[in-house]
Amino acid sequence: MNMIVTTASPATPNGTTRPQVRIVIVGHVDHGKSTLVGRLLHETGSLPDGKLEMLKAVSARRGMAFEWSFLLDALQTERDQGITIDTTQIRFRTNSRDIVLIDAPGHAEFLRNMITGASQADGAVLIIDALEGVRDQTRRHGYLLHLLGVKQVAIVVNKMDRVDFSAERFKAISDEISAHLQSLGVKPTAVIPISARDGDGVAERTDRIGWYKGPTVVEALDRLEPARPLEALALRLPVQAIYKFDDRRIVAGRIESGSLNAGDEIVIMPAGKIAKIKTVESWPVTPVAGRQGAGRSVGITLDRELFVERGDIIAHTAAAPRETRRLRARIFWLHDKPLAKGDQLLVRCGPKESRATVVAIEKAVDPGELSSVENKAIGRNHVGEIDISLSNPIATDPYTENPRTGRLVIEVSGRIAGGGLVLSVDAGQRAVPVDIVPVESALRPDERSARYRHNGAVVWLTGLPASGKSTLAKALERRLFTNGGSPILLDGDTVRAGLNSDLGFSIADRSENIRRLAEVATHLARNGHIAIVAAVSPAREDRAAARRIADTAFREIHVATPADVCEERDPKGHYKKARAGALASFTGIGNDYETPQGAELVIDTSTRSVADAADEIEQMLKTTGVLFDEVVDLAANI
Repeated sequence: MNMIVTTASPATPNGTTRPQVRIVIVGHVDHGKSTLVGRLLHETGSLPDGKLEMLKAVSARRGMAFEWSFLLDALQTERDQGITIDTTQIRFRTNSRDIVLIDAPGHAEFLRNMITGASQADGAVLIIDALEGVRDQTRRHGYLLHLLGVKQVAIVVNKMDRVDFSAERFKAISDEISAHLQSLGVKPTAVIPISARDGDGVAERTDRIGWYKGPTVVEALDRLEPARPLEALALRLPVQAIYKFDDRRIVAGRIESGSLNAGDEIVIMPAGKIAKIKTVESWPVTPVAGRQGAGRSVGITLDRELFVERGDIIAHTAAAPRETRRLRARIFWLHDKPLAKGDQLLVRCGPKESRATVVAIEKAVDPGELSSVENKAIGRNHVGEIDISLSNPIATDPYTENPRTGRLVIEVSGRIAGGGLVLSVDAGQRAVPVDIVPVESALRPDERSARYRHNGAVVWLTGLPASGKSTLAKALERRLFTNGGSPILLDGDTVRAGLNSDLGFSIADRSENIRRLAEVATHLARNGHIAIVAAVSPAREDRAAARRIADTAFREIHVATPADVCEERDPKGHYKKARAGALASFTGIGNDYETPQGAELVIDTSTRSVADAADEIEQMLKTTGVLFDEVVDLAANI
């Protein structure tokens, strides 16, 4: 029953001089949560004047014995009427703490409520009925507290009056739950015998538990470690809006953590633009002098003109968040359809959002079964760890470093489908921060379309080595050019000989090879050209990433020539070398080529001529809106 002893904190996130601790109270239904909360409010003098007497009188008139849980019910009613207290976040004070008690009521929805509450908590109180002992639901709650990163858990063994305040019964429960939590890596901060109904062990040690020498519940709450003050964390100012007043361009937002002052050098993430804060603006008095801390909504002006947009995060240059397109998260899943690898999502971190794809599911846990069940999908109300690939870069932090920017929300089809914590961020380091301002072309897309008689596109040919991709790509290039178009060939081998010559053939290098190809091809497409990519691109996920980059301009063609035909052709001798063991990581010999699903076109070059195949590609480009059927007025937009 060791306790974490805290030191006094001079400042707190809520702006007072008293530490604030957020606690979630969980436990099996009917183990006495509401009774304990009612008794705690009474023992700490936190009830509104006359509330207790009123409830006693009402109970007496109805011929009912008074229950402390009535207090919670009454306060819930008042909350529903908008009068006094929010019972989902009940606030009270102990001798040394401001407590925010996050209640997780309800039976049917206990998981959603409990997970939501626990994700916001610094610590937890886990309540157990002394007669019933540790139940499955008790273990589930312990498991979820562990998964959600709650390290401080005080155990309360309630209803000791039902077991005649037996020290032996208390010890048996204490040993069982302590062993369970410690197996999860969670050390209980205290295990306390109480009778919430009678007050034993809540604020005082009574004679009936004279054998117990540990802290009371109130003392245990007093000793829980508060979260690190937000102002002590690194600066994080998510941009909410940009305003123009006279000659000032004001970047506005709420300081989520840290602090700022005029003259500070800051970086705007994820773009990595560097500037200095010229002034800190407010209303009605402006500019504001002095350092501004977490919780303040401010506007700032910069010492130079930079493109800043809603969702960017402003930080100090020495402690910036990570810019990433890849992160690992621990999530809870609420959608009816299980979450699976390859699923498309919308991920929101603060005000920034990005389309995302589930790259891998590393762990899936059914809290009801108390164990990992599989790693193929995460079912409704289950918890898991996943790797996510983002179509646009975002700036974020691991949850353990900054909870304000380390949480995410997941949407599917416009509805919240889950949420969770960022565990780690896969981010490269910026060698030299520079101001990067993309420059738009002087020509409009419709000007180019009128000249070339087509829209920009990325035509992605994938297939086994020697399947005929390059031959088809060149035939298509020649045909489009002959017809007045602007095709550009990006052959995989050619690009690897130059732009991508620094890349090998590891899984990561292959992914990066495809990403660069897709970025270049998309740039060409956005400038009106038809980029014809011929690349084996064996991984389905890599091709999916390329499609996300190119978006609606992407057309995938699977050159589905049978493997034996490809090996028989072997124009570069690669199959022969691979069979001889002289060419490692060669796609075609093993089973590492993942056949496309949902390609716009499938062509088998073993059964048709190059001209016929080119005809079919050309027809597909017409039917999907890339090539124009009718000749347009070339001069109209020039």
